[in-house]
Amino acid sequence: MDSARSAQGNGRGVPHLSVDGAALRHFHICAFFNSREEEAQVLGPFYREAFRRGERNLHLMAPGALAAHRAALAATGMDVAACEACGQLALATWPVEDGRPRFDAEAWLEVLARAADHPTPRERPSIDDAHERHAPAGAGQRLVARMDAALDAGADPIDLLTYEARLNGLVDGRQLPTICVYDLARLDGATMMDLLRTHPLTLIGGVLRENPFFTPPAEMLRELSARRVSGRRRGLPAPGAVPAQSSNLPNRVSARPAR
Repeated sequence: MDSARSAQGNGRGVPHLSVDGAALRHFHICAFFNSREEEAQVLGPFYREAFRRGERNLHLMAPGALAAHRAALAATGMDVAACEACGQLALATWPVEDGRPRFDAEAWLEVLARAADHPTPRERPSIDDAHERHAPAGAGQRLVARMDAALDAGADPIDLLTYEARLNGLVDGRQLPTICVYDLARLDGATMMDLLRTHPLTLIGGVLRENPFFTPPAEMLRELSARRVSGRRRGLPAPGAVPAQSSNLPNRVSARPAR
């Protein structure tokens, strides 16, 4: 299970992910990076392949990160201005309050659902409508969520994990490939392990893998509820077997049609 592939899916053109040609039921992916440069190197092929296929791309990030993200995309060889103009690329920020990121699991899930379901554009571009403008009809979608904003907002660990666990139902129901991007430098072992447990797929060194640590959402939500009652905010430390990003792994995200 060393490669990720996508093929045109149902009549709506939603791409189906597969591992070694076997179609997957899950679309929620976690990716941990040591630097922005590593992130761009690994995800660049994923972005470019989506543009070649005519798919919509929604990238969500912290306020103030838009210019840097555009520059990083341009460095991978994309014509960012053209992709934004035609609607294939939409960049938006997470909700803010008084100019700072504001994390609310329910609100974030609602915002993502509206963005994924093609809302009607408003007068001012926002996370809710940026993705809709001039989007090609019938195209598939891909979503990349940079999770720095949740960490910047001081999200309670249980609230963040609840959001990630519940997100599985949203993206699986819409067959929406979604990559949640985390900065390894901002996570301790216990937090990383908890985040792994909420994602059925992991992106390690640019290779999509099934996650052996994945805990089904219903089970994870019960555990989180019990933790909240008991006051235990953290899970167990990450075991030594948890894979880490490695420069020795191939930096690619393959998206060839499933056989």
